[in-house]
Amino acid sequence: MPAPTPESAPHSHKPARRWPWLLALVLLLALGAGIWWHTGRQAPPGGAAGMRRGAFGAQAATAVTAASARVQTVPVWLTALGTVTPHTLASVMPRVAGLLQSVDFHQGQQVRAGQLLATIDPRPFRIAVEQARATREQTAAQLAGARSDLQRYETLLAQDAISAQQVADQRATVAQLKAQLDANGAALDNARLQLSWTRITAPVAGIAGLRQVDPGNMVTTSGAVGVSSSSSSSSSSSSASATGGSGGGATPIVTIAQVQPIEITFALPQAEVGELLRQLAQGRHAQVQAWNASDSELLAQGQLLAADNQISTATGTLAFRARFANKRLHLLPNQFVNVRVLERSIADALVVPSTAVAVGADGPYVYVIGAGGSVAVRQVGTGAVWDGLTQVLSGLKPGERVVTAGLDHLRNGAKVRVVKAASASAPAPGASAPRGGASAPGAQARRAAGRQARRASAPALRNATAAQR
Repeated sequence: MPAPTPESAPHSHKPARRWPWLLALVLLLALGAGIWWHTGRQAPPGGAAGMRRGAFGAQAATAVTAASARVQTVPVWLTALGTVTPHTLASVMPRVAGLLQSVDFHQGQQVRAGQLLATIDPRPFRIAVEQARATREQTAAQLAGARSDLQRYETLLAQDAISAQQVADQRATVAQLKAQLDANGAALDNARLQLSWTRITAPVAGIAGLRQVDPGNMVTTSGAVGVSSSSSSSSSSSSASATGGSGGGATPIVTIAQVQPIEITFALPQAEVGELLRQLAQGRHAQVQAWNASDSELLAQGQLLAADNQISTATGTLAFRARFANKRLHLLPNQFVNVRVLERSIADALVVPSTAVAVGADGPYVYVIGAGGSVAVRQVGTGAVWDGLTQVLSGLKPGERVVTAGLDHLRNGAKVRVVKAASASAPAPGASAPRGGASAPGAQARRAAGRQARRASAPALRNATAAQR
């Protein structure tokens, strides 16, 4: 078997093939390091070099916004979800049966107390009045005759011409006819009352709902026989809900809601009602505000009217009722609103913006700005919160400045630079950028240098790879 030749030896050319690749790798590293060092020296002081100095040398100042603790009066509001209820809700029902002749109100419009709403055919009731009047007149004529006979009988009795029994019987007849005349008079009054009920009038002033009955339908004292198809279901359900589901399904002619004034019912936890109950017992009525569902618009202002006489065992809350003038008609029955009740006002309270208060493991704290521009963590006790302000019970003095924005980038002893709120959102020069991105000029320069180094070393790397193959 012949000996292997040098050309066929498997390891004879390995050192020759490895050194070009190693040389290219060394050149690539040297080139990248040189470019990075040169760019880092020419970067602005607020860029990467500033960040390095912040990491290894003096700390760079962080841009924040600040506010001073001040003393002012702070109102304490209790909040709840309330339901608007009308001051008076009347379901107008017919009081006599008959044919509905006309509907004399405009749907959804304001009506006055006593205003004509509808008319039932009055002709049968006028006839009943005439019949009752005739019956009364007949009885009155009989009574007059009986009284004349009694007077004549008494004269004859004085002459001893008739018996005393006959006179006594005539006196009883007169009394009987007098009682019958009184009954006929009551029947006439009742007939007149029935006739007046053919004119259906508004019992209270308020806003009329949708029409429930069309003219030409028969109505009875239990409701309308023929109802308006356009609005019967909606108004019947709303009327039933407002009256607690009573009425046995009867359909009224119309419902009238008195909304000026109007009331709101709401409930507060039993732990919060002590001060309000004391005020009501003293004759004082707390201020109440009604806000829309998003708490963005004040709908009306009123005062606390009354409290319920028992706490709900199911919810542990006490129901209250507040009254509002509702001059702008922003409140409607069954509307849901956010209620604020002024429990009390705290005079001379020390407050700071709520954004300045953070919560840690040891409780609420703030960053207090010192004279040298450094911040110190200060534990505080907090109280009432109102309109973006938080009451500070302990830990601060009036006039001390606290950081209101930029708290996430701070630690105890950090240097800060107070700026306006518009510029505080951008990271300060030398401050650490959020993970996943860098906004400093030095970081951008390093990225550009890295791309340039990769482009410059790409041919050498391709040559080394080909030589290795």
